[in-house]
Amino acid sequence: MERAWAGVDIGKEHHHAVVIDADGARLLSRRVRNDETALLELIGQVAELADEVDWAVDLVTSESALLLTLLSAHQQRVFYISGSQVNSAASGYRGAGKTDAKDAAIIADQARMRRDLTPLRIDDELIVELRMLLARRRDLAGDRVRLVNRLHQQLLGISPALERALDLTTKGPLVLLTGYQTPEALRRAGVAEIESWLRSQKVKNAAALAVKAVTAASAQQTTLPGQRLAAELVAEMAKGVITLDEQLKHTDKLIEGRFRRHRTAEILLSMPGIGVLLGAEFLAATGGDITAFASADHLAGYGGVAPVPRDSGRVSGNLHRPRRYHRGLQHALYTSALISIRCNERSRIFYDRKRSEGKRHTQAVLALARRRVNVLWALLRDNRCYTPSPPEPVLAAA
Repeated sequence: MERAWAGVDIGKEHHHAVVIDADGARLLSRRVRNDETALLELIGQVAELADEVDWAVDLVTSESALLLTLLSAHQQRVFYISGSQVNSAASGYRGAGKTDAKDAAIIADQARMRRDLTPLRIDDELIVELRMLLARRRDLAGDRVRLVNRLHQQLLGISPALERALDLTTKGPLVLLTGYQTPEALRRAGVAEIESWLRSQKVKNAAALAVKAVTAASAQQTTLPGQRLAAELVAEMAKGVITLDEQLKHTDKLIEGRFRRHRTAEILLSMPGIGVLLGAEFLAATGGDITAFASADHLAGYGGVAPVPRDSGRVSGNLHRPRRYHRGLQHALYTSALISIRCNERSRIFYDRKRSEGKRHTQAVLALARRRVNVLWALLRDNRCYTPSPPEPVLAAA
């Protein structure tokens, strides 16, 4: 047999693999443990069924890492079909039930029929590490936001005036709350003692913070129910936020160290609006290899900043955001365009022109992001850094 297609429904402990031929007939269907020996046995068994095999999976996360690495080592071509695509296609197949075997068969059949799939590539160590660190940073940032919100709520149960006066997104007030949580404790200590304690904790603007805290404490003489326990919880939460801030700083250092080791780091940093974190997100989303994108249009489409037409009947020129795009890449492209409006004159001029044409803020930023993709793709293709164009000469009055 010349060619076959293998679909694998990925699981944590076991995968299910189905192999079909050019007519869609099932050649193999088996459950296989997510273990190197078992997966090597599967690869060998599938290789005996056809001269050429195209593999397809529905997940490219840690559950599939071992299988994808083994397939790459055996020079097997692998395609990715998302879970939503599998679910959408399932309605076109017989049977209302859902099983791993059926999903694997759908994955294999879709790989056989579709022409819009691109082969997966195993990323190098640096890109894999960047993705792990960025995922870790997102978790830490989310945990911090949730904990700060809970801290605000808990502090309200002690003193609304104190909650309003303290900016819990900065280090100084957080340090203050690890030592003083109630209006009574703040009034008893006084401005001088609190300022001295804050200075010993190396808090900036200790005097102003001490005055603000004692002033807020003086506005409330009433002790609210449960204040003692609430104070303990506030101190614990404040320490938790400080710990998360330290972990975020450490993670940012790790991200920067790996990002700067990439060959395109200086090119990305030369673009207005792109810093270390956004540059790292760009590398993680694209795999750090611009040759994977045939053109700037391809990159823009993958990043969700190229509008797609939805014309029907007499309606034409109806453009919408694409449904299929990489969310992480779109975030990097959109955010960097937004920042460039503030720090780059040409970006600001382009944005203002789009706004004057009647576009909303988001539309104007997306249009700018699309224009910047052309520049960024050309820079990466030519392996050169961005250099601002000289300002246009001002013509002297006659």
